[in-house]
Amino acid sequence: MTTAPEPVRLSPAPEDYAYTFGGRPPLTTVQPGTVVELTTEDCFGGKVRGAGDLPSQVCVFPYLNPVTGPIAVAGAEPGDLLAVHFVEITPTRDHGISSTFPHFGALTATHQTAMLHPALEERVWIYDLDLKAGLCHFRAHHGEFTVALPLDPMHGTVGVAPAGGEVLASITPGAHGGNLDTPEMRAGTTAYFRVNVEGGLLAVGDGHARQGEGEVCGTAVEAAMRTTVIVDLVKGAGPAWPRLENDGFLITTGSARPLEDAFRISQHDLVGWTSDLLGLDQLDAYQLVSQAGLAPAANVCDTNYTMAAKLPKSVLGSVRAYDGLHDRLRETAAAYLRHR
Repeated sequence: MTTAPEPVRLSPAPEDYAYTFGGRPPLTTVQPGTVVELTTEDCFGGKVRGAGDLPSQVCVFPYLNPVTGPIAVAGAEPGDLLAVHFVEITPTRDHGISSTFPHFGALTATHQTAMLHPALEERVWIYDLDLKAGLCHFRAHHGEFTVALPLDPMHGTVGVAPAGGEVLASITPGAHGGNLDTPEMRAGTTAYFRVNVEGGLLAVGDGHARQGEGEVCGTAVEAAMRTTVIVDLVKGAGPAWPRLENDGFLITTGSARPLEDAFRISQHDLVGWTSDLLGLDQLDAYQLVSQAGLAPAANVCDTNYTMAAKLPKSVLGSVRAYDGLHDRLRETAAAYLRHR
């Protein structure tokens, strides 16, 4: 039976949060295979507490989207693969927050999409979270409409330090990960990142109680989280772009503007991954992905857009990515949950 290692606990004070990937020393260093229990603040830094707290009035740019970390992994070198398995993601408050912004989101004018019409109204929604029932309650601002949505906690922002000494704002998604905003980043998922600097320097934040594909208005149901991850390392196997794996799918990501380039990046990586795993000619893999793949939008509102590409693992037969690393991390997670 798999034995879970003793966890490392990381609960940063407000002054310890990071707002970039890169440019900061690690808060802690852990060994590969370590269970890390950490806390994260919501994207507003906990400053939006009610419908009257407009983010433009209570938040200070660029101190948005705080992340916990960075966490260095001993022995991680450029070119390695850093695996992050999400064991649990649990909201720490009984509410989540969403908003519209005048110049942020998929259906409003932005600094890159200039329009003459007025910007959208800034507005805040408070969602009641019922952890026991697994529900997230939406209430309309105007009228009496309410609906209970399934709670589906995930992290919008997960990544490592970029290459070449680059420092990127935590709101930016890219090859390092960052603000990917894909609902696939939930408990039971393993995320894979290419190590770009010594230690990798993992950071996690931007918890969402739930999020629709695309994060259309620019914010999910933003929530502070208590999260447990297992970090591991595969030497020399770093992918060009972040990848994910859950029990049913292999998932690749691409972040760029325009959206079709993000789509192409994610599909290109999925075709290459499929080709490598199955030993297929590139065009055979292209054909298989074309007929069996899915292509959910992750975000269409950030500084870069993010697309995901998914292939059912059922088409792989007995073949397992990274020699079954995801399955081994699932076993370690189960052992942790049994004995904590």
